[in-house]
Amino acid sequence: MGMRRQAREWALQFLFQRDFHGENLPEDLAQFWEGKTPSPSAKSFTEQLVYGVERRRLELDKLISSCADNWDIDRMGGVDRNVMRIAVHEMTSDGDVPAVVAIDEAVEIAKLYSSNESGRFVNGILDRALSKLKQE
Repeated sequence: MGMRRQAREWALQFLFQRDFHGENLPEDLAQFWEGKTPSPSAKSFTEQLVYGVERRRLELDKLISSCADNWDIDRMGGVDRNVMRIAVHEMTSDGDVPAVVAIDEAVEIAKLYSSNESGRFVNGILDRALSKLKQE
């Protein structure tokens, strides 16, 4: 598994956990890393994703919601919601990740941690988000 894939999976795990409890981001992140041995680059990329998603959560949720017909973001599965937050963050930040790569990674991670149906669901919403972003 590549370093970035591992970092995205760690970011997903952390953000999913944070949906249920979490008050102090730096402390929660320090606790999350206990017992894990990421490379410095994997840890850095994971934390970039986590801090980026947390900083832009309302903006990301607004875009995802606008692309999810008849779905309220709070009613989406936690894995699906967070994997899409990560992907949209990557698609809209100045990073070096092409949008199609962010979408593909999100779909694969959703299938791994949720279900094959989640892969289709995530793909559909992220494709709409990409189209909307291109129009802007």
